[in-house]
Amino acid sequence: MIKETNSFKLEFPSVSSNEGFARAAAACFAARLDPTLEELGDIKTAVSEAVTNCIVHAYPDSIGRIVIKGRTFSDNSIEISVRDWGKGIPDVEAARQPLFTTGGDGRSGMGFTIMESFMDRLRVRSAPGKGTTVTMSRRLTPRRP
Repeated sequence: MIKETNSFKLEFPSVSSNEGFARAAAACFAARLDPTLEELGDIKTAVSEAVTNCIVHAYPDSIGRIVIKGRTFSDNSIEISVRDWGKGIPDVEAARQPLFTTGGDGRSGMGFTIMESFMDRLRVRSAPGKGTTVTMSRRLTPRRP
């Protein structure tokens, strides 16, 4: 039976300087599972993309609230969720397609694609006007002593 072994919750405003903070916090939490440098980099990148989506798309003209929750499990896996209460996504399936963006010319439209490629699972739940929750999980390679 897989059991939860640890958890955290972090809340901060959707200002761009907090993206690095969220990335570092998730990396420190994941480090307890003794990931490889590549695994740790993948987790940091996925969290960075999720938080950046909140800042750019959920709250494009205002400062809102972002909450990150993390959990680790006895099978050496990690789950991280990033939630906002912003604009929401009218069509999640379209938003998950590569190159789709609502962020203008300066955005690549690859956020969900990157998250999906660096994590084992990605779930996106959203409702227009109510916000979005992105939940990502990955099982890390057990290290041998």
